[in-house]
Amino acid sequence: MFDNILIPRLTIIGVGLIGGSLSLALKEAGAVGEVIGCGRGKPNLEKAIELGVIDSYNRDPVEAVKDADVVFLATPVKTLASVTQRCLPGLKSGAIITDGGSVKGAVVKAIEPLLPKGIHFVPGHPIAGTENSGAEAAFPSLYHGKSCILTPTENTDPRALELIKQMWTVVGSDVVQMTLEKHDKVLAAISHLPHMVAYSLVNAVGSYDHYEENILEYSAGGFRDFTRIASSDPTMWRDIAETNREALLEMMEQFEGFFAELKADIAAGSGDKLLEFFQRSKQLRDAIL
Repeated sequence: MFDNILIPRLTIIGVGLIGGSLSLALKEAGAVGEVIGCGRGKPNLEKAIELGVIDSYNRDPVEAVKDADVVFLATPVKTLASVTQRCLPGLKSGAIITDGGSVKGAVVKAIEPLLPKGIHFVPGHPIAGTENSGAEAAFPSLYHGKSCILTPTENTDPRALELIKQMWTVVGSDVVQMTLEKHDKVLAAISHLPHMVAYSLVNAVGSYDHYEENILEYSAGGFRDFTRIASSDPTMWRDIAETNREALLEMMEQFEGFFAELKADIAAGSGDKLLEFFQRSKQLRDAIL
């Protein structure tokens, strides 16, 4: 199915873990022709050239997207609309814009009204990543066996949607479609809330001042594994918290309810209730493995 080049010319705006890994995976599959990078940091773009992540770069978005068949936006979610607007003068008719943003409702609402006739937008979100960033963090197997959610609207061109489906399939993703609202609620639960908990936990423990030394220095595997995601890009997570506010607050309230239940059981010294609470959680966790 993918014997021929799928995307002759791809422009990636934001050449980091997400955009860089997409490029490397498409190159490995022989599914892309030329890859042009665009971003603010010249050293990162030069490193991307050195590592073979991109073939060339242009820091001017209008020049970078000229003749591009697909433009992949991999910048923080609050910048996606402004980046799109800056690209528009350079896009050819029939070009497809897609993104990797972790929030879809606010992004689509901001981008769709900007698009002239003949420029297509396919909202997307590959659910993959690490706490690392920059071109050096990219690797071609990032998307293997991971889900990629596409959230087409009534304005999405069917042929553009099909091409972006194929793009994510060829890099190893399991592509699913859902509504904007469902995506944002699902991601608030499985991704955004865990990051908020991790950031809060590190702050809570790091601010504990009962002893003179920083007790984070004693953290072992469990604490480090649990809080690994608190090393993620703070700018990205600020933007996510602001743009997916309602769904995230709903999940935070859900979490607060269960945490309050656990706190009450500990305060009461109720071993039976604690055991039931932990068993219920273990069963739910084991079921997804």
